[in-house]
Order: sequence, then structure tokens, then C-alpha cells
Amino acid sequence: MSGKSPSLKWPLIVQPLLLQFTILFISFPIMVALATRVDSGGPYADETITPIIAQAIEREGDGRLVVRMTQDLAELHAEAPNLWFMAEDDAGQRVNFGPVPAQYAASVGLMRDLSYGHLRGRFAPHSLSSVVRREDSLAGPLTIVGHGKLTRLGFTVIVASSLAALPIFMVMVLVSLVAIPWIVRRSLAGVARIAREAEQVDAGRRGMRLSEEQVPEEIAPLVRAINDALGRLDEGYERQRRFIASAAHELRTPIAILRIKIDAAQDAPTRSLGSDIERLANLAEQMLDVQRLDSSIHHAELDLASLVRRVAGELAPLLIATQCSIEVTVDGALPIRGDGGAIERVVANLVQNAIHHGGRHVIVRVFGRTFEVEDDGPGIPSDARERVFEPFYRLQPRLSGGGLGLHLVKQVVEHHGGQVSLLGAPGGGTIARVAFPSV
Repeated sequence: MSGKSPSLKWPLIVQPLLLQFTILFISFPIMVALATRVDSGGPYADETITPIIAQAIEREGDGRLVVRMTQDLAELHAEAPNLWFMAEDDAGQRVNFGPVPAQYAASVGLMRDLSYGHLRGRFAPHSLSSVVRREDSLAGPLTIVGHGKLTRLGFTVIVASSLAALPIFMVMVLVSLVAIPWIVRRSLAGVARIAREAEQVDAGRRGMRLSEEQVPEEIAPLVRAINDALGRLDEGYERQRRFIASAAHELRTPIAILRIKIDAAQDAPTRSLGSDIERLANLAEQMLDVQRLDSSIHHAELDLASLVRRVAGELAPLLIATQCSIEVTVDGALPIRGDGGAIERVVANLVQNAIHHGGRHVIVRVFGRTFEVEDDGPGIPSDARERVFEPFYRLQPRLSGGGLGLHLVKQVVEHHGGQVSLLGAPGGGTIARVAFPSV
């Protein structure tokens, strides 16, 4: 049953964020509740009265301070009939309003040195509770001590806590939204790196291992298990490679003995086995060629045109003997980099494959870092042009060949970083195109 793979974002990012937000939401009211239970010693005097008082104080021509009954002051007095206050300037001039308690009235000259404070009376009706503020007025800077409406601690603490805690709460939320995903991505950077390394693992790049550096401790056992599995695969491949190479080498001797005996035989039935022996010999050599790909690729700069001409010259006598012909054309050939012997086998295999598929005339074209082998045979069906590169796949039974020729071609070309493809020729045959990368 297939399904979407679970993401690490939920357990590593979303869940911690939800937990942190839940803790913050729960902690905030708890902190406020605890603050409101603190013994305050009595109610607070409302501090909003001092700006109203400051706007109602003026200075007479002789410098005395007077209180003018403004509309705001009248409304404040109506709301708090027991309103009283004292205002004093920096020169010691003072003006009083309402029933100022004797304890405050005696504090002459003290107020100018104060700027902020709350005083609370111990006993009801808490007439000694007052607020001290430094305010600007029409008469200049004043220190005002006043008593009006009373405010309980609970409301004051809630408002003050909200104003102080809300910015902190928002900053913590923003930091969490940014910091937690960044921390998680940084912590999982090693996982992303080994994922990219794992994408590079394939059959043609054996010996690779995933790096265990900067991998989280929880992921490290998985990385080590994968590396151990890659090591076992490499060992298994090496054993298989050695077995095939040894088998191909061992087959050479009995094949050579059989070839000698068949060539020396006098009767026709025995001599007719020569084609089967050639097929066995060719198969053994192709198996060895596949094994050589892992160890004998020695790259050097090559003249592609000269290499193709040399292979065509070596094959020409064999083609003429079978009443076939070969032609080489060169147009702006460029140098390539690779193993000369391996690329020669590619050219030879493609030419021989063209003849085996019924071609009587083979054209080899060289242009740039590409060469093509075209034949005039019946061609290869389009749905089989990829499958013919599979090992031991053949379009039809033949008297010679083991089905490894085109597979070997593809392996060699890909080891050189190139591409090989089969196309239909205009005359009905097949074009095998091999393109090599830039030097």
C-alpha cells in the first residue's frame, strides 16, 4: 500500500511551535493572576487626573498660581466629589484645591524634588491615597500631588501587564517562527547532504560511501547501515567480476584447442563446427572486454578521424572477403579524450554489427566529436532500438555473436561520458551515432 511519506516538519517544527505557544498562552494569565494577588496595601489613585489638573492651572500677573475651573476639571470633580490636589512650581509657589489632608499640606518645598510616585492610605476611605506626577502646564512645569478616583490593583496590574507582556509575547512568537525552522534546517543539513550523495551512487561508480560527518546521532546508524550495504554490494560485484573474468580466461584454452582440432579435421561435419567455435571465442572476448572497463580505461587525447580510419583499414580485408564494402568520410573532426583501445573496439563492434544485420555497404562519418556508422540493411524496429543494448538480447538468432557487442559499446561510451543512439537511415538501414563530450 503506497502513501505519502511522513514529513519531519510536523514533529520537529510545528509541534514544538504549538507547544511553545500553548505554554505562553497559559503562562500569561497565570502571571497576571499571581500579580493581582500581591498585597498592595490599598487602592491606587487614578493617575489620569494629573494632565487635567495641569491644564486647569494658570499664573496671575503677580506670579501666583491659580486654578481655573475648566470643563474637564468640572467633570472630574463631579465624578470624584472628594477630589483634592496640590501643585507646586520650581520656585516653591503652590496652589491647592479641595480638602487637602494635613499630612500633605505640611510638605512645603518637598514636592519640587519629586517627579513620579503613588502613595496609598492604609485605612478606608483611603483619602491619603494620591498620585505624584511632573506635568507641563500654562504656568510652566509643575509637580502635582492629587487624589480623585481610586483604582483597584487588579485592573491596574492587568493593564500594565498586558502593555508590558504583549510586546514580549509577540517578539517571542516571531523569534520562534523564524528560529525553530532555522535550527531544524541547520540540524538536518547533514541529512540533506547525504541525500545528495546517495543520488550519485550507481553501478558505474562503485566504492562510494555516504559521509557520516555532521549527521545527527539519530540518523548515523542508518547511514552506517547503508554504507555497510554498499560495501557488501561492492564485494559481491567484485566476486562476480572476478568469476566472469576467470571463466572467460579459462574458456580461451579449450576454445583454442577445439579450433585447432576442427581446422585440422578432414570431414565436413566437423569442420562445419568452426562457426560455433568462433561464436564461443567472440563471446569470451566480449566478456573480457566488459570486465576491462573497470580497470583498463586510460584517458588520453585522441584524433577521432585517424582512429576511425585505422579501424576501417583493419576491417576492410574481412569485409571485402564477405563481398561487403566500407567508406569513411570526415568533416571537421575534433579531438576527443579517452582510451584508444576501448574506442577502437566500439568502432569495430558497430561496423561488424552493421554487417551482421545484412548491410552490404557501410559508411562511417566523422564530424566534430561524433561519428556515425550507417548500413544499408533491413534496419532495426524503433521499439527495439533501446533493447538491443541489453546484454544477450538479439533481434533474431544468428550463427555468430553472443549479444554482448552493443552492450559493450554502450558501456564504453558511457564510461567516456558520451552517448550512443540508434536511428533509422534514409534508405531503410540503421545509423549508430556515438557522441563524445568536449575535451
